[in-house]
Amino acid sequence: MADPQAALLTQLRNIQSRAGATIAELHRAVESSGLAKHGERRSWLMERYKLGYGDANTVVSVMGKMPAGFGEVTSDGAVATGVPSPGARVEADPLDALYVGTKAHLRPLHEAVMEVIAGFGPFEIAPKKTYVSLRSSKQFAMVGPATKDAIEIGLNAKDLPSHERLKTVPPGGMCQATTRVSSTSEVDAALARWLKQAYDAAG
Repeated sequence: MADPQAALLTQLRNIQSRAGATIAELHRAVESSGLAKHGERRSWLMERYKLGYGDANTVVSVMGKMPAGFGEVTSDGAVATGVPSPGARVEADPLDALYVGTKAHLRPLHEAVMEVIAGFGPFEIAPKKTYVSLRSSKQFAMVGPATKDAIEIGLNAKDLPSHERLKTVPPGGMCQATTRVSSTSEVDAALARWLKQAYDAAG
């Protein structure tokens, strides 16, 4: 299993390369913007530094609580807080690979769902081949394109209410239930409650 801490450190280093600024510089810029709300800060970083949703969310989430090890010298002699040298491998925004071709138009739905989840508190985004895994102490949700017309959200929460929009997954699966979203009108209070229940259940 991949080490979440190592993945976060890698993401932070890659963010620095994409933004052309260190995480500390990004944090100072956010603070000088005068914005206080998490969502406002994230949107500001996306516009000002052209960061993707996940990258901007991570930058805001680690403000005041940088992970241990960030800034120390790595095994190859590079300083973790430094911007990677030219030619260094930089990972692309995972959503760029998920939402392409006939599924590109679904990306705003994904981002609308992420906007709701961002209001719950800190969490980690772990990219997979066909979706992103959302984790706090453990995975609480999965989000990704399902068809050319809808995204699918997997929910890790027991005792979800019976609802026509929720599909129960047999035991042994990666989540207890799934739901599909095909329009922003479905990113509603009901979906927010289910997501919050899953987030809280993860601890």
